[in-house]
Amino acid sequence: MTCQDAIAILADYLAATLGPAAAETLEAHLRDCAAYVAYLNTYRTTPALVAKASRVEMPPEMKRRLREFLLAKLGGS
Repeated sequence: MTCQDAIAILADYLAATLGPAAAETLEAHLRDCAAYVAYLNTYRTTPALVAKASRVEMPPEMKRRLREFLLAKLGGS
C-alpha cells in the first residue's frame, strides 16, 4: 500500500466503515511508514484546530453601514 492509497481510504478507516482486510493493510502501512503516521496525526488534529479558530466580529461601523445599504436596497425594490 502506498501513502496515496492509504489517504484514499483514511476517512472510511477513521469512521470504522472500512472492511477488516483493508483496515489491516492500512494498519500495516501505519506501522511501517512514519510519514503516513505524521499525515494521520495532522488529519486528526485539523478539525480541533479549525474549531478553535476564533470568529472575527464585524466592527460596529461596518455593521451599521451594511444594514443601511441593505435597507436601502430592499426599500428600493
